Amino acid sequence: MRPPALKRLYVCVRSRSYGDRLAPFRFQLTGVDTAMRKSVNRPPTPDVMENQGKEPTFQELINIELIESGEKERLMELLRERLIECGWKDEMKALCRAFIKKKGRNNVTVDDLVHVITPKGRASIPDSIKAELLQRIRTFLVSAAL
Repeated sequence: MRPPALKRLYVCVRSRSYGDRLAPFRFQLTGVDTAMRKSVNRPPTPDVMENQGKEPTFQELINIELIESGEKERLMELLRERLIECGWKDEMKALCRAFIKKKGRNNVTVDDLVHVITPKGRASIPDSIKAELLQRIRTFLVSAAL
């Protein structure tokens, strides 16, 4: 059985006796190529050349325009107001409380709650609110000439 290959890594070391110099350090690879290792804490950086020729989709253009004009924030505020007015927020709060009571306070995580409540919440949004928001978005698109 052969030992894993040793690679040489040069690290800049600062010390009083040697000053600034490149010092070689040996380390062992344990079957993982260091160039292929990905960061656990962040996604890989996209290749700059890959994204240069890529144009944004129509949906991305609309989203950018909504954000830049401030209309997205106004639509979100309108949605919050309408959902509170129709009692949707209280209904979702009651569903959350019932789920927590059923499972036990110490046995429920936020992820569990989101996983169970999200489909019910989306399905229970009144059609009148959806239609109003859709009409406001259409009006914005016509005025923005997109």
